[in-house]
Amino acid sequence: MNKVSTVILSEEFATAEILKLYAAEIDNLDIFSISDCKSVYEKLSKESDVSLLIADLTSNKKDKLELILKITKECKNCKVIALSDNPSVELIIEIMRAGAKEFIPIPVIKKEFIESINKLITPTTENRTNAKCKIISVYSNKGGIGKTSLASNLALELAKITKENVALIDMNFQMGDITTFLDLKPSFNISYMLENLDKINETFLLSTLERYKKTSLYVLADPPYFKQADNIQPKHIVKLFNTLKDTFSYIIVDAESGFNGKNIAVLDNSDIILLVTVANLPALRNTQRCLELFEKLGYDREKTKIIVNRYMENDEIKDDDIEKVLQKDIYWKIPNNYFAIMSAINKGIPASDFNDTTNIAQSYKALAQYISDNAYKINMAEKFENILNNN
Repeated sequence: MNKVSTVILSEEFATAEILKLYAAEIDNLDIFSISDCKSVYEKLSKESDVSLLIADLTSNKKDKLELILKITKECKNCKVIALSDNPSVELIIEIMRAGAKEFIPIPVIKKEFIESINKLITPTTENRTNAKCKIISVYSNKGGIGKTSLASNLALELAKITKENVALIDMNFQMGDITTFLDLKPSFNISYMLENLDKINETFLLSTLERYKKTSLYVLADPPYFKQADNIQPKHIVKLFNTLKDTFSYIIVDAESGFNGKNIAVLDNSDIILLVTVANLPALRNTQRCLELFEKLGYDREKTKIIVNRYMENDEIKDDDIEKVLQKDIYWKIPNNYFAIMSAINKGIPASDFNDTTNIAQSYKALAQYISDNAYKINMAEKFENILNNN
């Protein structure tokens, strides 16, 4: 087995020596200690096999963030672990945006450091954890609200921003549109996947699900025939989610309208429900009824987020009116841009591929950034809590 070329970047002599000492306990690492960003890039850019950058951001933070971003974009086989003696949530978000896969606070705990390295250089299913995976269902009990547009655009922007694997699942078993919206002709669909759950692993998933262009977005289409949907049971959906969690950081579900058993299974097992509405009275009444039912189902109030689609500043029904009727804050507003969204749909491309500068494309991108930032905050808060509890 080839050794993994591992570069430790730190101007702090003591930190670099400790990191070298800990890393030396892993047999298959070829360790180099380098103290300037230019030399690190020259070293790692020549590596074609799996490599590792361990970057201490205690000093020269800006230059090192730029280096991490450059490395993760240009050196696809290089994994990055970032460290800092000032682990603020804002810094961690910057680090993750740049493309680092792991963050470790200084002083470094040896066990945590070694576990992080092993997780990155041996990316098998067994080494993964599904704890960080977020299942986000886009839902409306009323058709024609724009939930499929939201689900497909959000999923793509999350894949672009986080550089993590994102699954987009079409749970509209009778009339799914995801493949039309993204102009895909997948070889496999959800029925095939459910029939082969016992055989599924990461390699199977990433080779079987339809990948959108060269992104990290993978699409699981609805069944092509109505009759196939009859065999799908709620327990199959739960098992599918549990299987996908090991491979994907985000699972975006375009949920079917209605409250049948399958859809309840989807919503029950979602971390977040994006409840989509528009600013008119029938839609808001329908949304109100959904919230009442969610309460009866025992969902935490924070689980459901209100998305106002086709939003216009001069609407007769204002933000305050919506929040008063629903007794809940608006989570996000997607602007009304009929020309841009319909042109994108008719071409079978996401809004950002049609025109990245439109207000609707920018809104999808900002929503994805907002969701991913909050996910990082939650994950890192849990990590810090564990660190404090262990010390």
